[in-house]
Amino acid sequence: MPSSVTALGQARSSGPGTASSACCCSPAAVQRRLPILAWLPNYSLQWLKMDFIAGLSVGLTAIPQALAYAEVAGLPPQYGLYSAFVGCFVYFFLGTSRDVTLGPTAIMSLLVSFYTFHEPAYAVLLAFLSGCIQLAMGVLHLGFLLDFISCPVIKGFTSAATVTIGFGQIKNLLGLQNIPRQFFLQVYHTFLRITETRVGDAVLGLVCMLLLLVLKLMRDHMPPVHPEMPLGVRLSHGLVWSATTARNALVVSFAALVAYSFEVTGYQPFILTGRTAEGLPPVRTPPFSVTTANGTISFTEMVQDMGAGLAVVPLMGLLESVAVAKAFACLAFSPGLTNVLGSFVSSYPVTGSFGRTAVNSQSGVCTPAGGLVTGVLVLLSLDYLTSLFYYIPKSALAAIIIMAVAPLFDTKIFRTLWRVKRLDLLPLCVTFLLCFWEVQYGILAGALVSLLMLLHSAARPETKVSEGPVLVLQPASGLSFPAMEALREEILSRALEVSPPRCLVLECTHVCSIDYTVVLGLGELLQDFQKQGVALVFVGLQVPVLRVLLSADLKGFQYFSTLEEAEKHLRQEPGAQPCNIREDAVPDHKVALLEA
Repeated sequence: MPSSVTALGQARSSGPGTASSACCCSPAAVQRRLPILAWLPNYSLQWLKMDFIAGLSVGLTAIPQALAYAEVAGLPPQYGLYSAFVGCFVYFFLGTSRDVTLGPTAIMSLLVSFYTFHEPAYAVLLAFLSGCIQLAMGVLHLGFLLDFISCPVIKGFTSAATVTIGFGQIKNLLGLQNIPRQFFLQVYHTFLRITETRVGDAVLGLVCMLLLLVLKLMRDHMPPVHPEMPLGVRLSHGLVWSATTARNALVVSFAALVAYSFEVTGYQPFILTGRTAEGLPPVRTPPFSVTTANGTISFTEMVQDMGAGLAVVPLMGLLESVAVAKAFACLAFSPGLTNVLGSFVSSYPVTGSFGRTAVNSQSGVCTPAGGLVTGVLVLLSLDYLTSLFYYIPKSALAAIIIMAVAPLFDTKIFRTLWRVKRLDLLPLCVTFLLCFWEVQYGILAGALVSLLMLLHSAARPETKVSEGPVLVLQPASGLSFPAMEALREEILSRALEVSPPRCLVLECTHVCSIDYTVVLGLGELLQDFQKQGVALVFVGLQVPVLRVLLSADLKGFQYFSTLEEAEKHLRQEPGAQPCNIREDAVPDHKVALLEA
């Protein structure tokens, strides 16, 4: 007997109270709730070295990205940094995957810009409420709700978000100012004012994009290192690897140095990031009301203003995290707690990051302790480097954002769906197009189309029909109440509405459960067959289905173990009256299961 079964039996025999306390207080249960206890006792100096390198690499990626994503969210640059360090410390204690990093992402920043009106107070409150919703979903095991958002819907949303984010940075790349943030207006005004392009910003932005592309290609095509290689070769490899991994920091530093050089001469051809608030964020409760020149906005009014964002942001945050780590039960807790705690240090909503998780993995991280190095690096930048952030050109940050979101647009998905199942292009295209209007409408419409397709397949299941001496009809999938009417019409048209009427074998191998409506429908069909003087028999019934049909005591119900037996019976007695089945007519192994 497996050990898990033995343990379960022992726990049950000890009584409910003992079992409950044993499950909750066992070392394995404690480690599941506090994963740091699983790896910390075995921590080694070799792990420390690898985690430090990985944390440093991720930190050098996270800092420029945090500044850039704050621009996407429509918030001052320091709010990106405020959002970048809390997840590092939370995941240190609760992380179940050594690779995953939590922090601001391009898509989450875009959603924040939609629902917080570029007001920091709204963004911080949204983080708190999103975290509470995510924690509630984890505690109540509501992760199954995410299963109703299909892959085509997610792909449609991410592709639309990529286009929105990327095009939204064209204005910064070209140095255009006072461009509306609504997508269609943004497209119109960008092309309308293309002649106002600032040459300095455009040249610097394109150079930064080119540098980022070259460094990324170098990183992707680096040959592996072997221990037998000469020391000089290994050192050179390590230097190139470090430079290409920290390419965002290098490009931002280069652009800031160029801008500072012009500033010294008294001429500035670039639009700069400007002042970033210095120092660590104050620890305080999230703003449950906001005082403006027109009066005080209450908590209720703030919630009403954010509207659908209170559903879209936490759900999409969890979807991103699940896509990164494939472990909802643990991740629902980590992003939720990160958002709740982050709101006390002015963070906006965060989630799992694809790009930084990839950097973490490629850097050879061994444990979630690498996040500590990243978090400390972000805090140090807030304390000592904010004065330098003033000189970062916005075109350089735009280049970082565009290069970060470009891989999210999956160009192959359209061709793949066309080849695999063309109907799945419908929810993808509906989501993709409507997300340019309103994100919540796009996701809702795409999910609704997917659900309608699912309901249609349940209501109109495919059936396989075998013509021969005896007509055999086999539902290709399950059988539930929406499908009963379609099945009845199929059976009537093929067996009873022909001349002469034909006997029918209903092959139910794929039917694992039935409901009361199906039982009533089958009873009516049996009566119709009796009136026509022909037989309807059943083959391949699974035990739960057979139990239900026996309990219903249907008149004329006949069941056979194999198709051969049913055909033999119908060929010998084509006009025989059906007989009532008894439990002793069920095969012995199924009787045993029924008794159990």
